[in-house]
Amino acid sequence: MIRLDKYLADMGVGTRTEVKKLIRQGKVTVDGSIEKSPERKIDISHQKVCCMGEAVSYETHEYYMLNKPAGVVSATTDRQDKTVVELISSKKRRDLFPVGRLDKDTEGLLLITNDGELAHRLLSPKKHVDKVYYAKIDGEVTIEDVEAFQQGVDIGEEKLTRPAKLRVLKSGTQSEIELTICEGKFHQVKRMFEAIGCKVEFLKRVSFGEINLDENLNQGEYRELNTAEMEYISKFVGE
Repeated sequence: MIRLDKYLADMGVGTRTEVKKLIRQGKVTVDGSIEKSPERKIDISHQKVCCMGEAVSYETHEYYMLNKPAGVVSATTDRQDKTVVELISSKKRRDLFPVGRLDKDTEGLLLITNDGELAHRLLSPKKHVDKVYYAKIDGEVTIEDVEAFQQGVDIGEEKLTRPAKLRVLKSGTQSEIELTICEGKFHQVKRMFEAIGCKVEFLKRVSFGEINLDENLNQGEYRELNTAEMEYISKFVGE
């Protein structure tokens, strides 16, 4: 059993204060009857709640794929910049957060959820979940760099980075690459290229494990994970 006002707030109808006002105004029904008591306890598994004529369905967890644009921060709140969570306009819950982070100027695939256990497992170093990035590099990336990345790169920490797969798509004074890493150290991709005397000019994440960025999503757009993607992430829960 859960209080009616808490349930509506948890499902993203509004803040606790806003939903209390809606309830007292008679805009909320429980099993077809108007309910004006915010303290009313309801059984979400058996009772139907509507707000202003629309059903409010219970969602324990939500899972989204976002094509993050540059200029948006990977956070739940920020005083200065727009956050990735703010881009999820159809969210039912108010406790969403990004799984890991992408730098403010980095684009591409970001998972958004409120499933803390899943996020912890996906980000655990023990799981070795591959992340693939496409980047434009200021500087020539060579076969020697490919071999160096396979061995691990010194980015100024106690240990070298874990072995990374570097694929050169275009080599020259301006190079293009695809990089696969299984870690998520602070500014890791940028620091790895700085270590070989190059600079990342553009960075985009294109996959996270077996989840690939949907090519139909424009920057700033999102969608719920599909069946195949949900089956993949379900492997990480309850292990």
